[in-house]
Amino acid sequence: MQNILQHIPKTDKLLQAIYAQNSDLNYPLVKSLVADFLISYKERLLSGGARLEIESCAKEVIKSYQNLTQKSLKPLVNATGIVVHTNLGRSVFSPVIVQEILPLLTRYNNLEYDEAKGCRSERYVHLQGLFKALLGAEDVLVVNNNAAAVFLIFNTFAKGKEVVVSRGELIEIGGSFRIPKVMEDSGAILREIGTTNKTHLRDYQEAINENTAMLFKAHKSNYAMSGFVKEVGFEEIVKLASERNLVDYYDLGSGYFGLNGFENSLKKFEPALEEIAKLNPSLVSFSGDKLLGGAQAGIIFGKKVLIDKLKKNQLLRMLRVDKFTIAALEATLNAYLENKIEKITTCHLLLKDKETLKKESQMLADLIPKEFEPKVIPTKSYSGGGAMPSHYLESFAVAIAAKDLVAFGLNEERLEKFLRARGIIARLENSAVLLDSRTLLEGDRERIAAVLEDLKNQNHKRDEEK
Repeated sequence: MQNILQHIPKTDKLLQAIYAQNSDLNYPLVKSLVADFLISYKERLLSGGARLEIESCAKEVIKSYQNLTQKSLKPLVNATGIVVHTNLGRSVFSPVIVQEILPLLTRYNNLEYDEAKGCRSERYVHLQGLFKALLGAEDVLVVNNNAAAVFLIFNTFAKGKEVVVSRGELIEIGGSFRIPKVMEDSGAILREIGTTNKTHLRDYQEAINENTAMLFKAHKSNYAMSGFVKEVGFEEIVKLASERNLVDYYDLGSGYFGLNGFENSLKKFEPALEEIAKLNPSLVSFSGDKLLGGAQAGIIFGKKVLIDKLKKNQLLRMLRVDKFTIAALEATLNAYLENKIEKITTCHLLLKDKETLKKESQMLADLIPKEFEPKVIPTKSYSGGGAMPSHYLESFAVAIAAKDLVAFGLNEERLEKFLRARGIIARLENSAVLLDSRTLLEGDRERIAAVLEDLKNQNHKRDEEK
C-alpha cells in the first residue's frame, strides 16, 4: 500500500504543475480543488486505479476548475414552436427593452425614494399609474411569481376561513403546485362545490355560510374540459360575492392585453385582462412572464382597500420583487400603453402570420446544407405558459426526415440529440426533426445552419479517412 500511495503528488508540486499549464487561475479555489483531487486520487489508487503522471493530475484539476467556473445558464435556440416555454425561460426580452432598463440596473435609482418629499416611498408606485391607464385598476401589487400571489391572497383574506371553489378548478400545474395544498399551507379552508365536469351558480350560493371569506375561480391553465360540462362565469361570481359581502378572486394564470390582433387570435380561448377588469373584481392575479411577455412576477390588481391589506401582511417582505422586475415590467407595460408591442418578443412571436412563417422557414431551408434535404412543411405551434392548452397556432417548420439521415449514420433521435448538445432545441414528429420558425429569433437560423454544416463536414472527413 505504501508503494501505491507514494505516487500521490505533494500539494506544492501539484500546484506548480497546474500553474505551469495555466497561470491565470484563482489560487484559493485551485488549492481547494487540489485538496479534493488528492482525496479522490488516493481512493482511486487504493481501488486499483491507474497511476497518473503529475501533468495529468494537473490537467484533471484544471478541468474541474473550468467546469466549476463555467456559467451554467446559457442561451439556447428554441425551435420547438412553443412560445412561452417554461423550461427555456418563458418570455424573452427584446434588446430594446433591455437597453431601456439598463441605466436603472447600472446606477442608483428611486426604487423606494420620493424625490419631491425627500423621504422613503414604496416600490409599487412605479406601476400604479400604468395599470390604472391600461385597466382602470384602483391599485396593483407585484410579488415574485403568481404562486406567491395566490398564497398571499389566501393567507390575508381566508386564514381560518372557507374559500369556495369548483371541483373542476382544483388544478395542479408544473412543479406540483396544487390549489388544495396551497390553500392548506396558507391557512385557508377549502370548500369544494359542484362536480368535476359541472358546477352551477346555485352550488356557490348554497355553500356560503358564516365562515365563508372568498369565492375563488382558477384558470385551468394546462388542461381543458369538453362535452357534458358547465362552469360559472367570473362575472356571476363577482356579482354574488358583492351581494354577500365576500371577496371574489380570479387566479387568471396567464393574462394578456387584448391589443393589436390578440383579440382575434386569443379572445375565444382566453379572457383579456381588460374584460376581467371591467367586471370591477375584488382581486385578480396573473403571471408577468407568460402571455404578458415581461419579467417573472405575480401581478395582483383590484380594489385598493384589499391591496392595502395585502401590503400589511408580513409575508410580503419575503415575496416582494426587486428593481429588475419593477423596471422590466414598467418598460413592458409602457410598450403596451404606447401601442408598441413589437418591442415585446412574446407578442411578436404569437402574432406572426402564416405567410411570414412560411417565408422564414424557406430562408432556413435555403441555409441548411442540401445533403440533409430540408423540407418546409405546415405544422402546429403552441402559446405555452398555461394558455390555450387545447388549441394551436398554425405555423411552418423545416423538417429533416429520418430517411435523409441514413447517409450520415443518424436517425431522427440521434440528430435531435446532436442539435441539443449544441444548444438547439428541436422537436421530433413523424420520424423527422422539426425546426419550427415561430420561435426562432434573430441569428437563430444562421446558428442552426452552422451546426448542420459542421455535422456535414465531420461526416465528409470520416468518409475521407476510411
